[in-house]
This record gives sequence, structure tokens and C-alpha cells, in this order.
Amino acid sequence: MFWPMFAVAMGFLGLAVLGVLAVRVFVEAQRLGRQVAESARRIGTAAEELEHAAARAGRSAQAL
Repeated sequence: MFWPMFAVAMGFLGLAVLGVLAVRVFVEAQRLGRQVAESARRIGTAAEELEHAAARAGRSAQAL
């Protein structure tokens, strides 16, 4: 009777460990998604600034 109960307990323990790891993966995936979104926003801002700088440089080159 000991071994079947031990096997069931180990099965539940294994499921609990997998559940904890799944939650950790989910949290880290959400964090990575937020970081990617923030990086995309910053890249977009930098691209706009570069575009404005190029336009100013083009206007000043035409003035010469």
C-alpha cells in the first residue's frame, strides 16, 4: 500500500512543479513582451527624430 500512495504523491508533486514552472514562464514571457513593445516604441521615436534631422539637413544643404 505504501508504493501506490508514494507514486500518487510523486505524481502530484510533479504536477505542482510543472505548474510553478509554467507560471514562471508565463510571467517572463509577459515581461519580455513589454520590453519588446517598449523597444519598438523607442525605435519608432528614434526613426522619427532621424527623419526630422535629415529633413533639416536637406533644407540647410539647399540653402547653401
